Amino acid sequence: MPNELIVNVTLGETRVARLENGVVAELFIERAIKQNVVGNIYKGKIVRILPGMQAAFVDIGLERTAFLHVSDVVKDFSRLDEETPLETVGVEEEDIENGADFGRERLGYAKQGHSIENFLQEGKDILVQVEKEPMGTKGARITSHLSLPGRYLVYLPTIEHIGISRRIENAAERARLKHIVEEFKVEKGGFIIRTVADGAHQKDLKADIDYLIELWKTIEKKGVQAKAPSLIHQELDVLLRVIRDHFTSDIDRLVVDSPEAMRRIKDFVAGFMPHAKNKVELYNGNEPIFDAFGIEIEITRALGQKVWLKSGGYIIIEQTEALTAIDVNTGRFVGRRNVEDTILKTNLEAVKEIVYQLRLRNIGGIIILDFIDMKRPANRQKVFNALKEALKSDRARTTITKISELGLVEMTRARAREDLRRLLTNACPDCEGKGYLKSPITVSYEIFREIQREAPLMKGRQIVVNCHPSVASILYDEERGQVEELERRFKRRITIKSSNEYHLEQFDIGE
Repeated sequence: MPNELIVNVTLGETRVARLENGVVAELFIERAIKQNVVGNIYKGKIVRILPGMQAAFVDIGLERTAFLHVSDVVKDFSRLDEETPLETVGVEEEDIENGADFGRERLGYAKQGHSIENFLQEGKDILVQVEKEPMGTKGARITSHLSLPGRYLVYLPTIEHIGISRRIENAAERARLKHIVEEFKVEKGGFIIRTVADGAHQKDLKADIDYLIELWKTIEKKGVQAKAPSLIHQELDVLLRVIRDHFTSDIDRLVVDSPEAMRRIKDFVAGFMPHAKNKVELYNGNEPIFDAFGIEIEITRALGQKVWLKSGGYIIIEQTEALTAIDVNTGRFVGRRNVEDTILKTNLEAVKEIVYQLRLRNIGGIIILDFIDMKRPANRQKVFNALKEALKSDRARTTITKISELGLVEMTRARAREDLRRLLTNACPDCEGKGYLKSPITVSYEIFREIQREAPLMKGRQIVVNCHPSVASILYDEERGQVEELERRFKRRITIKSSNEYHLEQFDIGE
């Protein structure tokens, strides 16, 4: 089946789905009322320095101040040494050579005695780029190690380094690309050669270099003239950003349902990837485009807690503020042979679904995978190897630990934007985000305890309980004996009043 980009544009919202072999692999959503800020460059004002955390809070004009760690501070734009850490923003993780080592480099930089007070002062201005968008109650994570992504290259104006995507494996091609960039790089700074540059013509690479350097000069000039806090450079919107980063040679076609968006895409493609112009199609079907391609149902499925496997097993995905736990269960699958083989088959099937859900839901941070216990070390190794192989398709940077005897795997996944659940849902006002409600019988016993606390303080001859109809039914029926016992103890009549306006867990007691 083909690999496709499906674009749905409605008033105020743009959604882009990446389909791999006909299956939704990634989903990108942006709304006019809350546009993406990752990759934006701001002139900010340092409002507070926290020496104990080796960090600073910077006002960049957003609702919350942004967070800047010492490891993200460029000491001197005009003099960069080998200690300067390498990090890029606004590009796929796959485009960073040795990307897994960069985080350690940045921590090392912070541990070498580089105190944030030596570089920053409260009230001073600083040019920064958003690295991670605001999430929940946290402000944006920013860096002064700026990066400007192009079609084939990423320009790093503050770092003297030329890197190359680890996904370009051919040694001769790697050498050719690096030689071209070194030949045409005349300004300070460095470049990351992206995966899509594999096989690119010399003139296209030079055009990318020239464009990015001129863009940086414009940003530098504007940064000097602007007053903080202000936006200096805005990253592309989700439509053109996905075209730039995901409309690669392995994509067979792009289908869009908006004539206006079609024109924007055509203009962008004509300037940056003219060879792909014939892959762009306008959708003319009567059915909504995401329904026609089976995407809408996948979005609904991605918001659920339980995900069924084809064998009859299932995984449970529990997302919290601190981490995500994914539990694997055999469910209805009993297998045809011994128990160990059934468990192995379920775990191997779960591996593919877990990686798929991580990408589709954009789950990041700390993730704990709880596979079904396997007695044989060889089976645990098979599951671990399958997980490593499946994660190769994930563009986000991941780290995983060996699977334990209990079937646990600890992993981390880089997160730059909000996950799908946080983007599309709010916490339930009834259960306050817990995902469950107290049972009517539990609420009934809470009422009994409250009556025992309040009755001695009451002066009237009657106690009135207002509650949800489900709770009232319990008090009238199964627990009627308890109500009568309380009436005898306190020598007062207890009247139960039900109201649909009351939440299941809500009640009050009066006279």
